[in-house]
Amino acid sequence: MSSPKQAASIDARFIGGHRACAGCGFPIAIKEVLSSTKDPVVVVNATGCMEVTSTIFPYSSWKTPFLHNAFENSAATCSGIEGAYQSLKKQGKMDKNIKFVAFGGDGGTYDIGLQSLSGAMERGHDMMYVCYNNDAYMNTGVQRSSATPYGANATTSPVGKVIQGKQQFPKDLTEIMVAHNIPYVAQASVGMWPDATKKFEKAFSITGPKYVGIYAPCIPGWGFDTSQTIKLAKLAVETCFWPVYEVENGKYKITYKPKDKLPVEAFFKGQVRFKHLMNNTEVLEKIQKYTDERWARLQMMEDATNK
Repeated sequence: MSSPKQAASIDARFIGGHRACAGCGFPIAIKEVLSSTKDPVVVVNATGCMEVTSTIFPYSSWKTPFLHNAFENSAATCSGIEGAYQSLKKQGKMDKNIKFVAFGGDGGTYDIGLQSLSGAMERGHDMMYVCYNNDAYMNTGVQRSSATPYGANATTSPVGKVIQGKQQFPKDLTEIMVAHNIPYVAQASVGMWPDATKKFEKAFSITGPKYVGIYAPCIPGWGFDTSQTIKLAKLAVETCFWPVYEVENGKYKITYKPKDKLPVEAFFKGQVRFKHLMNNTEVLEKIQKYTDERWARLQMMEDATNK
């Protein structure tokens, strides 16, 4: 149990004054991560909304050691810092227990930074990579990424007479990370605080590379009212469009199973990016089938790895 002084120190690691949109998902994700350990934390952040809105010179909302690097190398930079730390410990020049976290959006993680992330995980660095997934390149104009859902309207996969939004299903980066055989991989949602912080606490307690993808709704990119962020983040889970689960040493565990699984349409409603699909039964059925198959596979993996 932390003391009031410790709690205040942890809460002050990321403070107000940033320029993120009202109701933005990623400041919630940052709070969930940084409040999940009492140890000192070094943060590395790829270029993107998170970095741009929180470090406008000469101001910063980060009250913990913070390094901004290029779009593509957040994981590589963090692994280098962690390597230097391990060297200092071996030399007897450092005795603090320090945690290392690299942040990146889906553009800087699923796409541009994938090689950097894969290398850091394969080398076994004692660090956590957190992808705040808002389903597109939001900072540069809502261009589609490989995390963008099928059918979603984006500036580089626009809705028109010929094409109805993005024509590919999203890359399953969580399972790609599982294939790296690292100690801990998880999916979380900013709308489920206790579930998310339990995962971050567990990740911080594990030695070795960890990856957590957290779903973080984007107001201008998705097109919804600022009051609906948490509701949508929860609906993504209730529809199993973004299931929350963890894979610890190869064993799957679904950390929340909806009692009454909702159709994906319940998550899509109220989002401008999916407005064109509300009367498109064919596409909705295709997305529902894909979502149901992924959910069934996830349950199968949970059963198979826990026998």
